Amino acid sequence: MIIQTENLHKRYGRHGALKGLNLAVPEGSAYALIGANGAGKTTTIKLLMNMIAPSEGSAMILGQDSRAMSPALLAQIGYVSENQELPGYMTVAGYLDYLRPFYPNWDRALETETLRGLHLPPDRQINQLSHGMRVKMALACALPYRRKLLVLDEPFRGLDPLARDEFIEGVLNQAGEMTILISSHELAEVDSFATDVGFVDEGRLLFEESLETLQARLRAVRLVLDREAAVPARPPETWLDLKAGGNVLSFVDTHFAQEGADGRFAALVPGVLRIDVEPVPLRAMFKSMVRAGRNRRNA
Repeated sequence: MIIQTENLHKRYGRHGALKGLNLAVPEGSAYALIGANGAGKTTTIKLLMNMIAPSEGSAMILGQDSRAMSPALLAQIGYVSENQELPGYMTVAGYLDYLRPFYPNWDRALETETLRGLHLPPDRQINQLSHGMRVKMALACALPYRRKLLVLDEPFRGLDPLARDEFIEGVLNQAGEMTILISSHELAEVDSFATDVGFVDEGRLLFEESLETLQARLRAVRLVLDREAAVPARPPETWLDLKAGGNVLSFVDTHFAQEGADGRFAALVPGVLRIDVEPVPLRAMFKSMVRAGRNRRNA
């Protein structure tokens, strides 16, 4: 694993920002750490990058403890944050000139290609760039030295649709050459390139899984009945967000299997006339999982 945390806690006084986080990011993946604002995503990133210390537990990055990362290790990690500080008095080209000697693997051709793809003006002062352009500038600083790990902390916040597309394209151009960890609540954008997802809520990791297997086992199910629909008294635990209206019962099946599905649904809910099954978008997955996790904790 490129990143692995064990029982990671972070407390601020009586408030627990992280509560026993166990994260595992596979090498070569594009891992999306998903959660609402305040769920603990940025705290996790700051702990991994050794910006703050954990209250309990540990985190390993590229085989080293995050609290003792060497300069050689840091040179293999790119970091982009929505509010990253950049020297405003320098030009785009001037700041890249400044950074270049620090990284032996800096690729000038890739630098040029990145600037062109992100439409960054080399002669413009950084403090004259828009918010979206500054975020793209931070990405342009992280890509040319061909790092092993790229960490993106809420990079889409405040970006217009065009800037988001250009940012994602810049990342995708090197996907596969590196491992990507991205924290975001912008689920539609993450859905376009993530290979693995981890769902965080109230400082806890609800679960993590490859997006491929997650999409294969989750389905939105709609049962049309021959009578007034009612939520079963003892529905399977794998059915989330049950709703009954008119003669329709709908839910998300978290362990869907196509083979024999019609018979299973008919046996559990008598009077089924029609069964409609659809894939579940990532946003709907997140909402269903968070509701289920909170219900279990409050039960």
